[in-house]
Amino acid sequence: MRYILLTIAVTAWAQNLPKAPKSELHDLTAQAGYFTEPSIAVNPRDPQQVVAAFQDNAHISFSRDGGKTWQAAAGIAPSNYRVSGDVSVTYDNHGQAILCYMAFDKLGRFNYWAHGAERSGLFVRRSPDGGATWEKNHIPVIEHSTEPNIPWEDKPYIVADDTGGRFGGNLYIGWTRWTLTDSRIMFARSTDGGRTWSAPLEINAMRGLPRDDNGALEGFDGAVASDGTLYVVWCALGRLQFTYSRDGGKTFARARDIIQTGPTMFALQAFSRANGFAQIAADRRAGKSGRLYVAWSDYTNGGVDVFCATSTDGGRTWGKPVRVNNDPLHNGADHFFQWLAADPVTGDVDLLFYDRRADARNRSQTVTLARSADGGRSFANYAWTTEPFQTNDQVFMGDYSGIAAYGGRVYGAWAERPRESGETARSGTIVRVGIADFGE
Repeated sequence: MRYILLTIAVTAWAQNLPKAPKSELHDLTAQAGYFTEPSIAVNPRDPQQVVAAFQDNAHISFSRDGGKTWQAAAGIAPSNYRVSGDVSVTYDNHGQAILCYMAFDKLGRFNYWAHGAERSGLFVRRSPDGGATWEKNHIPVIEHSTEPNIPWEDKPYIVADDTGGRFGGNLYIGWTRWTLTDSRIMFARSTDGGRTWSAPLEINAMRGLPRDDNGALEGFDGAVASDGTLYVVWCALGRLQFTYSRDGGKTFARARDIIQTGPTMFALQAFSRANGFAQIAADRRAGKSGRLYVAWSDYTNGGVDVFCATSTDGGRTWGKPVRVNNDPLHNGADHFFQWLAADPVTGDVDLLFYDRRADARNRSQTVTLARSADGGRSFANYAWTTEPFQTNDQVFMGDYSGIAAYGGRVYGAWAERPRESGETARSGTIVRVGIADFGE
């Protein structure tokens, strides 16, 4: 099925930000529904191929022309589970697209997810042609039948080693395991293109609290450097934790705190749930394998801001965090749901986030693209959308957005609420892709 797409030329609006260069917006969903938590990836073997995933259930849209047109892929959601989501997508070093998701029949208790957990699991589905067609059967990474006191496996995120090194082709997935007594960061790897997966490995040094509303270990993200080192990060209570693997995910250094933050779960006006979970990115250019970036958001300044910190020595030391949103400090505006990418060709750093700087009531948001061309020391802000949208605490907006970049062309994916729905209505969301091109 081919969706009818809405393409809009972006102009700067009341926040007086410059527009993102050569901007395009595309709607991936024909009408509003329960669509959130998108992920997006560019095929390094063929940068004209782009794939976007979103929930729920699991959906895929793909492009074969650098994002100019998009189509929906068929047969994505599993038939043997009622619900599938928490999606992420990547490309391996052969150009195969891999989708990762969780699937279940019924949630456990709200925020205390392991309480009353029933059968569920984490799965991957593969596309040999870059995102157009997908294997009929998904592959379990881990799966539980309904038994007393089983854990709840949550928020998986997939990372690929698409380098030409000795671990090239490896796939990595990290996630949070909720139990009745704690939370843990778990990890599995595949060395055969996703056909089989290792037994889960716990990679945190200390366990977190068992609830999903602060004090837990959650928000796994990973990045592979040019030398094949896998770096990973997640959030704990008021700090970012970090570790790495130099042997293709077989073993990890002892996890440690790297940056003190404010709480990364927070309440916002007219928003159902919000967080500032961290991401990590590596500069993949030759000779830059030790340069890393982490981004997150928190309210240490009162309003929620987006921050980015840089390491030039493989994560041993980290520079002072840089405030990414460039509006005045203490203006009462919140900025959140950031996602981070480092362009493997140019080395530039790109982030997207929801931005409330233009609303004096701090209730509506647009999407901003921030970009650093100086190694994370400063960020220019660009308007990626111009029309603010409002939501309320009855409309679930997910837990994250997505961004990818290749050769100066940047792709963002996010959930948005249609403007005509009104602030108090309980309507759904759409998924949008924004494109900006900083190339020559």
